[in-house]
Amino acid sequence: MARRRVPSSTPLTQKQLELRQQEENLRKQMDDLQRMIEDAPRIAAETTRRQKEEILERASGESKRLDVFSKPSDKRYGEDLWDNRRPRSLRKQRSEGRLLFVVLVLGLALAIFWIATHLHF
Repeated sequence: MARRRVPSSTPLTQKQLELRQQEENLRKQMDDLQRMIEDAPRIAAETTRRQKEEILERASGESKRLDVFSKPSDKRYGEDLWDNRRPRSLRKQRSEGRLLFVVLVLGLALAIFWIATHLHF
């Protein structure tokens, strides 16, 4: 009777088993990556849609929050900042100011001349 030989664990068979396991792992990784590539456009579309919805909710929800409580005034960014500034003068106002200045200087010069001629020092 011929005896069947039980395959012993030779270094060659161990190496083959390791290579098969590595191959299976690589196939699983490739399948996962392939699924990720196929799902990427759908996921990107969902995230952009979700972001747009959040922006719309925040924009529409801000008025609701303002109705509930009063916002503390922040002088760094509020309207109070612009109240302290002098308004810009217009071109017409500037030219009128120059004319008034010239008239006043001429009046002062005339007053000094009159005083100098009528009062004898």
